[in-house]
Amino acid sequence: MKLYALIGHPLKHSFSRDLFTNKFEYEGLDCRYQNYDIQSVERILDIIAEHPELCGFNVTIPYKEAIIPLLDDIDPIAKEIGAVNAVKVENGKTKGYNTDVYGFDKLLERALKGREIEHALVLGTGGASKAVQYVLKQRHIPYSTVSRSAEKGDFTYDTLTDEMLRQSHLIINTTPLGMMPHTDDFPEIHYQALSNKHILIDLIYNPKETAFMELGRTWGAKVYNGWQMFEEQAKRSWELFNE
Repeated sequence: MKLYALIGHPLKHSFSRDLFTNKFEYEGLDCRYQNYDIQSVERILDIIAEHPELCGFNVTIPYKEAIIPLLDDIDPIAKEIGAVNAVKVENGKTKGYNTDVYGFDKLLERALKGREIEHALVLGTGGASKAVQYVLKQRHIPYSTVSRSAEKGDFTYDTLTDEMLRQSHLIINTTPLGMMPHTDDFPEIHYQALSNKHILIDLIYNPKETAFMELGRTWGAKVYNGWQMFEEQAKRSWELFNE
């Protein structure tokens, strides 16, 4: 039986195992999908060595960047982004890919509906943020990043002005703030500066509507969660695992 997996920490929020297990059962595939909630990225090497039936695995927070030095090969797009969320295992060798790019591009296309955006804000600077930034560059959408650390982003949450928020009609949350089980958390921006001109995208899909989305909707913004991105990147991962 072929083995596929999700690797990260924590994993209680993730629906990946359910999605792939349902796929395997529906299509009658002799495969299983396992979660590996690990405390150290180096543990991945042990998992690969212990499970020769492992054919591929997805990577989630906080290891999308840290896993790169452990891989035998990396796809050029994932290398440019600096983040990996899907790894193919073949004959004990690993190759990393970034399917978040594919998934987010599909979600963004749905959210924009052909609308042009003059400026976007990306909340967070981790592995998911890097995939989002790549897509924005490909679509020629100017953007700024917001981080808790001044050295990581263009702005911190304290220095992000209402005027910048008013001018940035696309705001994407790439942080885990608001993800199950911490559903009361949200990025600390001035939501009162938003309007019906704004589009808010949260990469989180569990819960279905985050506090970030609820606050945006209160001030008139159109809001989208990350479910479509999750589904699309999973489909692309499966294709890569089986090429």
